Amino acid sequence: MQGKLGRLCMMMTLLAAGLTTTYADVTYKNLPRWRGFNLLEKFYWSGTQRKYQEWDFAFMRDHGFNFARLPMDYRHWIIDGDPEKIDETVLLDIDEAVALGKKYGIHICLNFHRAPGYTVAKPAEKMNLWKDPEARRICAMHWGVFAKRYKGIPSSELSFNLFNEPSSSVSGETYAEVVEIMLKAIRAEDPNRLVICDGLSWGGRPCMELAKLGVAQATRGYQPMEISHYKASWVNSEHYPYPTWPTPVAVGWLTGAKKPDQPHEMVIAWNAKEKTKLRLKVGVVSQDIELKWVADGKTVWSKTFVPGPGEGEWKKSVYSEQWKIYQNVYDLDCFAEIPAGTRDLRLVAGAGDWVMFSEIGATCGDGKEVLLILQPSYGRKQVVISFDGNQWSSGDTMDRDWLKRMAIDPWKGLIEQGIGVMVGEFGAHNKTPHDVTLSWLEDNLANWQSAGWGWAMWNLRGSFGILDSGRDDVAYEDYQGHKLDRKMLELLMKYK
Repeated sequence: MQGKLGRLCMMMTLLAAGLTTTYADVTYKNLPRWRGFNLLEKFYWSGTQRKYQEWDFAFMRDHGFNFARLPMDYRHWIIDGDPEKIDETVLLDIDEAVALGKKYGIHICLNFHRAPGYTVAKPAEKMNLWKDPEARRICAMHWGVFAKRYKGIPSSELSFNLFNEPSSSVSGETYAEVVEIMLKAIRAEDPNRLVICDGLSWGGRPCMELAKLGVAQATRGYQPMEISHYKASWVNSEHYPYPTWPTPVAVGWLTGAKKPDQPHEMVIAWNAKEKTKLRLKVGVVSQDIELKWVADGKTVWSKTFVPGPGEGEWKKSVYSEQWKIYQNVYDLDCFAEIPAGTRDLRLVAGAGDWVMFSEIGATCGDGKEVLLILQPSYGRKQVVISFDGNQWSSGDTMDRDWLKRMAIDPWKGLIEQGIGVMVGEFGAHNKTPHDVTLSWLEDNLANWQSAGWGWAMWNLRGSFGILDSGRDDVAYEDYQGHKLDRKMLELLMKYK
């Protein structure tokens, strides 16, 4: 008991250093361009308490970073599974993190990654925060405890991030309704606390309904998921294509003769000097389709697909009640050999309805496949594609400008209202090739710098981070007992 009291006194002394400090000019309309990391010690309750590491704070400070988001699972600090009983000894760990933030000049952002009644993780919560008044009451009680505990610490040092990534099923109206309840509990204890709310659809788009509530908003840096979450076990990534960046994109959809007014050909300006092995991943086939590769007017491969019931070369048999036809999911790799010297290559749909496909891979003499991602989107027009033996190009490319259009521009309406925006999470899983990860990261970082947005990488230590990430294609540097990805660190520091 004496040890616990001593630790409590020490933490309160450190935290009290902010009590006489006036709130700095950090508001929901005036967010600094923070740069830092997510620290995961209390991210998920697995039955073991872990304390935040002072080494992490010193490392961030020494390399010019100034922000740490602490995603937390409320199950860490409840007693015997009762969400209305809070274990003060666990909150001491969080006190210590806040104190370490002050000591090392690191802004601390406390986040309920799992809140009473809501999580994006498994298992799901028994209550539903978006529907259940009891869940809202308990969750507001928890935020009220935190607000009271840290009252007087300036918002330049501490902020609250209420919930992690509301899913696409949560409407703006419902989200604002719940946030308002949390804000009432927080502001009853601490009217000046800076609050940051993740955007809707897993943080991907702004919630305009929150604009009147006096909160900043946070987005994510995970687009496209095929780059950020390649081979990640917790998402449906098994069909993600091999990542490239920038990524040329073409349309993976053709129709047969049954739809004479729609595109029947994909045209490729071919300039590979040597014989090439071509892989086409066929996705959904509607009713039936005849496909063929035509090189300089000569058919070099052809196949007819006829979906039906039961088992077959398809992955899944799907019968459309609306159209009274089969529209089976094939997910099938089909191979063709393209002769050396070919200049005009066409994928032609003959007799049949329509087909979607998701990838074309070209393998030349070096044995390495060069991938073109296809967008299997019904109704889109085809664009001319080129392949020179080393790389694909097309009229549509995922690159820095694409990221700006997809991840920056949608937030302009919120910014025009004077609302602050930052990136609460970003990064790429360790299965994404390192060179691709660095190229993609730089385009994101450059965009956020231009927008004046701060950011926090997921994570500092771990599969997305710069330390102990477990990548197979990195020459790590031994650094104070850790494996440091020096190239990634230097890239982040370039944009700090």
